[in-house]
Amino acid sequence: MPVKPLHNETELLSKVATGDQRAFRILYEAYYTKIYAFSLHLLKSELLAEESVQETFLKLWKQGPELNGLLNLESFLVTITRNRALDLLRRQKLEVKANLKRRIDWTEADNETEESIILNDTRKVLQQAIDQLPPQQKLVYQLCYQDGLKYEEAAAQMNLSALTVQSYMKLALRSLRKNLRHYSDLAALLIIFKLF
Repeated sequence: MPVKPLHNETELLSKVATGDQRAFRILYEAYYTKIYAFSLHLLKSELLAEESVQETFLKLWKQGPELNGLLNLESFLVTITRNRALDLLRRQKLEVKANLKRRIDWTEADNETEESIILNDTRKVLQQAIDQLPPQQKLVYQLCYQDGLKYEEAAAQMNLSALTVQSYMKLALRSLRKNLRHYSDLAALLIIFKLF
């Protein structure tokens, strides 16, 4: 609903153009409710609407001598308010996106840290189980599983037959599974991380 123009609005604008605070106050009081309601309708936030209104009237005050040529004050104020509201909505949208990205990045970093700790703990437990293996089984496990040698290559390095190396490997894996059985979650992690 349009505000009824003040009978002396042009005169008041001329006074505001010269810095007359009393004239500005009269215009502010005349248009505040309309501009606030319009801003609240656009922004759906009392705080943002109030901020928008304050900035609208601040812009009016800063117009100075340009106010002398202003023909429709209400249209001028509504346009400024609409533009400011759109700026605030864009800023809000960017802030929401930035916060969401930060939350995702933080969650991923948090998950990576947690996974790293679990992986390190898993490796420690596995290494303790490997250290308990008999020397030959331990060496075969290290050569074949950790270093990636084939049974024949490990056999040549240890001066054993490939079948003996294969037997030691089976015994080593059986022993590791037995030692790690009470770590049921750990065994699943070992399989997932292919450490076992």
